[in-house]
Amino acid sequence: MGFVDALWQPGYAVKSALKIIAFMIVPCYYSYRNKNINLKSLFVFRPKEMVYAVSMGVGVYAFILLCYFTIGGFFDFSKVTGALNENVGVNKANFVYVAIYISLVNSLLEEFFFRGFVFMNLKKLVGRNPAYLVSSTAFGAYHVAMMTGWFSFGLFLLLLAALIAAGLLFDWLNEKQGNIYNSWFVHMFANFSINTVGFILFGIL
Repeated sequence: MGFVDALWQPGYAVKSALKIIAFMIVPCYYSYRNKNINLKSLFVFRPKEMVYAVSMGVGVYAFILLCYFTIGGFFDFSKVTGALNENVGVNKANFVYVAIYISLVNSLLEEFFFRGFVFMNLKKLVGRNPAYLVSSTAFGAYHVAMMTGWFSFGLFLLLLAALIAAGLLFDWLNEKQGNIYNSWFVHMFANFSINTVGFILFGIL
């Protein structure tokens, strides 16, 4: 996916299809071939968890927007919309549909892969600390190619560090319960807030 984002740069529909294959179909096939890899447990639903997950998600949504409106003026976001349009064909006309997909589907794919397939299973194989390190670093590195050319170098490094920290948080949220719902809901609300900023940058709001 780093190659797809950085070098190939197809349209968003092609990119999304490839991501579904890489982040969902390939892990499911691997689990089918390797009976030691259990993915069904990642979707065990516990209603009481949802109250905590949604509450934290709402808090994250408010926090990200607060950061944008308070310190966002110190950074240059002018390249974001142009890079989205040039690299993956996302523009003002289709951003609403892309935002819905990113918030609901894309967040699920990433949580299933990085937290479910990678973190949960790697933790069983090599231990807790290496699993945290690999999962969160891979999550941050995956976004590097996607964000190339969007921001200034300083803001780019800040966002990369924030993504790795978010990856650590998501791992921690899922570790106790053994499923991906907590991190998925928080990730979803984080995407809601980022897409709200996107609506502002595109002049939709």
